[in-house]
Amino acid sequence: MIAVLWLPLLAGLGLSFAIEALLRPAVGPPWRRPPVTLVLHLASWLTLFALFLLVLQRPWFAAGLIAALQLVVVQSSNIKSRTLNEPFICHDFEYFLDALRHPRLYVPFFGIGLAIAAGSAGAAAIAAFLWLETSLVTRAGTGTFLLAVASPLLLALPLLQASLRRLPAATLAPQRDLERLGLFGALWAHGRLALKPLDTERLVAPFAAPPTPPAGQRLPDLVVVQSESFFDPRAWCPLVRPDLLPHFDALCAEALHHGPLRVPAWGANTVRTESAFLTGLGESQLGIHRFNPYRQLARRSVPNLVANLRRLGYRTVCVHPYPAGFYLRDRVMPRLGFERFLDIKDFTPHDRDGQYIGDLAVAETVGRLLAGEDDRPLFVFVITMENHGPLHLERPVPDEAYALLTPQAVRSAEHDDLAIYLRHLVNADRMIERLRRILAAQSRPSLLCWYGDHVPILPQAYRRHGMPPGHTRYAIWSPQAIGSTPPRERAVADLGTVLQDTLLASPACRGTGQGNEQSKTQGRPSNIRSTT
Repeated sequence: MIAVLWLPLLAGLGLSFAIEALLRPAVGPPWRRPPVTLVLHLASWLTLFALFLLVLQRPWFAAGLIAALQLVVVQSSNIKSRTLNEPFICHDFEYFLDALRHPRLYVPFFGIGLAIAAGSAGAAAIAAFLWLETSLVTRAGTGTFLLAVASPLLLALPLLQASLRRLPAATLAPQRDLERLGLFGALWAHGRLALKPLDTERLVAPFAAPPTPPAGQRLPDLVVVQSESFFDPRAWCPLVRPDLLPHFDALCAEALHHGPLRVPAWGANTVRTESAFLTGLGESQLGIHRFNPYRQLARRSVPNLVANLRRLGYRTVCVHPYPAGFYLRDRVMPRLGFERFLDIKDFTPHDRDGQYIGDLAVAETVGRLLAGEDDRPLFVFVITMENHGPLHLERPVPDEAYALLTPQAVRSAEHDDLAIYLRHLVNADRMIERLRRILAAQSRPSLLCWYGDHVPILPQAYRRHGMPPGHTRYAIWSPQAIGSTPPRERAVADLGTVLQDTLLASPACRGTGQGNEQSKTQGRPSNIRSTT
């Protein structure tokens, strides 16, 4: 290795350990980890250095750019840990592209000013390196340059191969893996597993056996709402008014099933909850693919609730008022069995409430679908967006939002986001009432399933009032079979099967009541224009 490489190589390698020490929560020092993780860190950095040097031809520039990119990963991890209770994992690299496609969902969590400053500083640094550091090809010739590239690579590749063979297995608990294996070790441990496809042949899928309805059964319309960031904050924060969610309280009082819901997401990563509900597959079955199941479900079919409902004769429609390509839903939903996908193009700017399409506008869309002339039973799966963050972009906070807190709550930064969240939560509660009225007015029997995908991102409020348990809430309700059951905690991966069993077993769904007999002869109202 030529002498000109030693100083930038050693400086960059040392800087990489210093940057890793900036992780929060802090990871243990390198000497307390398995020795193989240190070898892997060294081999990974040398490989990156050789590849960057091949492109940039400048050793200091290569070392500096690696350090800058590592700093971006570390800063992303710290922000993610603070807001989502989870550090950066290998799946998160694709979100850098999503941040370019959907900047509103990502950039504000870093701070718009910080993002602009970092981008400007990066551009200035690149210009400075290109101006001040001469290319090795110019200084030493092509042969010496290629030798300079090959030397660290020839050292790194055998070390990389040997250390990967001996790397301890990942636990798939991201923070624990980061502490045990370090940043490079955790990324490698998860990344290797992520390259293996989901083994659909070995899955124990709860929807594998298609349901068979009893003879003569009148299948109900089925509306499922996955409500963005919906949970009940009253038990968590004493400043939230106790009468905040009257319609949800009424839904639970009459529900066939209701209670706390265990979900595999905190603050974001909606598709983890969404996939668990639709497929019934829990984290243990998905393995590494638990962190983004739709990457696999876009390519592979698994037994699921939607396909079962199709076999029963249902029309299947997904409604999500956001671009269909986000999280590959435009590919996943048809593969699951949805016949139609209504996305942001099916709404207008007038349907917005805050930053996104409002819940009440989505409820009206569901009402139009239910009023269609097709007499087949309808399954509508709704993924709402209104209460999606970043909440701090909605300023100034209106008085009506603070009215949802008790008089003891004073205006402050830690309560502003909470007040905005509660305002949208009340709109979700109004959506419940609107759907209840729509379904109760139908001649056909119906079921409504409502659940939250995860708790919201409210880091300042959490610091003030403590962390909530992370559970959301669910309820299954029918206007033809009013229930009165005690709450029962469930996992979201079990909720779909509970709903399917309720659909087939509920007396309201068997065509024995007066309303059902009427629906057999009348079908859907014919004087309302079909939206399909």
